[in-house]
Amino acid sequence: MKIHPLNTGYFKLDGGAMFGVVPKVLWSKTNPADEQNLCTWAMRCMLIEYSDRLVLIDTGIGDKQSEKFFSHYHLSGNESLVGNLNRLGFTPDDITDVFLTHLHFDHCGGAIAWNKDRTGFEPFFKHARYWSTQNHWEWAIHPNPREKASFLSENILPLQESGQLEMVTRNGNKTLEVFPGFDVLFVDGHTESMMIPLIHYQGKTIAYMADLLPSTGHIPLPYVMGYDTRPLITLTEKEAFLKEAASNGHILFFEHDSLHECASLHETEKGIRLNETFRFNEIFH
Repeated sequence: MKIHPLNTGYFKLDGGAMFGVVPKVLWSKTNPADEQNLCTWAMRCMLIEYSDRLVLIDTGIGDKQSEKFFSHYHLSGNESLVGNLNRLGFTPDDITDVFLTHLHFDHCGGAIAWNKDRTGFEPFFKHARYWSTQNHWEWAIHPNPREKASFLSENILPLQESGQLEMVTRNGNKTLEVFPGFDVLFVDGHTESMMIPLIHYQGKTIAYMADLLPSTGHIPLPYVMGYDTRPLITLTEKEAFLKEAASNGHILFFEHDSLHECASLHETEKGIRLNETFRFNEIFH
């Protein structure tokens, strides 16, 4: 197994929405906002290279939406998903599995592209199986009013229509192995049945944080996104995860932190807190 972080660019979201009830005077210490109260966030994916498969975790926002849609999110950065795949010697056709932590547009938008004559949409990774889970799939195709703007039908339905969609079978809150050395933790605070990959690599466990912990600024327990559908459940899930991660020396890999790729945790008098930050390639070779 070999792991590669993949940057797909940056976007902006409202800082208040990203930190919920936490006052700006506190969250802005780690995530300063611009004059419109917007903070910059990464869309960082992960590529796992096995001897017989190439697994991509999440896909970023993609490029098929309208100019008006993208104008709301102030996209920036010179890196792209395809560009980084090419840099590693791969093409989209080499991907065998696309693992989608959940189906919000900034996590799965790159999974789907226009067809050749731009009359409809099709999976961008033509030879891949796309992995979701049934509970979340049903939640996404019948969205509640709070999340409806995040679940775009053009990002979701073509996965099923293509016949490339596969489901991870959830068994309560038990972790589940999906690929060798690749376990999944299910959490329900942000959205129903979000999947958190726990990847065992070079003697460490790497937790791909998705939206359970978008950034280092979200490590303190009350720092919960306004986007979360069940914030009190997020609190419980975060507390359990942080204790486990700190006790066992897990490496946190952040999908959305624009400054910090990875971090470790430690116990303090105030609870579990950030220990140190580092780039993935500084500790894994």
